[in-house]
Amino acid sequence: MSQIGKKIINVPSDVKIDLKENLLVASKGNQELSCSLHPQLKITFEDSVITVDRTNNEKKSRELHGLVRSLINNMIIGLTDGFSKELNLVGVGYTVESKGDFLLLNLGFSHPIYFQKPEGIIFDVPNNTTVVVKGIDNQLVGDVSAKIRELRKPEPYKGKGVRYKDEYIRKKAGKTVGGASA
Repeated sequence: MSQIGKKIINVPSDVKIDLKENLLVASKGNQELSCSLHPQLKITFEDSVITVDRTNNEKKSRELHGLVRSLINNMIIGLTDGFSKELNLVGVGYTVESKGDFLLLNLGFSHPIYFQKPEGIIFDVPNNTTVVVKGIDNQLVGDVSAKIRELRKPEPYKGKGVRYKDEYIRKKAGKTVGGASA
């Protein structure tokens, strides 16, 4: 039995769950998230508790058991609390600015980069070197923050680039200058 899959999911009273054959839809207010379900898994929703069970013990259903439970749990957490990732820009002249539906990123290139905000994502720019990506969909928040980081990954010599708040960059020693020629 999957250690994660056998845990129950408590649903707050303000979150509505609509369970159809192969689709689970969770909604709160005007926000809505959905998850497609595999036929080898049995989802039950009773007394504001969701449980995920397997119908058989095949390899595929064992693989999906914990995954589907985690996806449903992330939907509930996203609707109640939301998800966020913080990115820091490290480097001289590296700045970010919010311009309506775009982020204006200056990352040391000869031109500024305009990054368009996808639907369901909110950009918060507390200062000119920090971006906070917020949203209700954990997968979308992670994807957008990874795309922003991809624009200028941290380099290993000085550590300049876009990095996550808690990311540690292992720095390499540079070339030593002078004296070693014989």
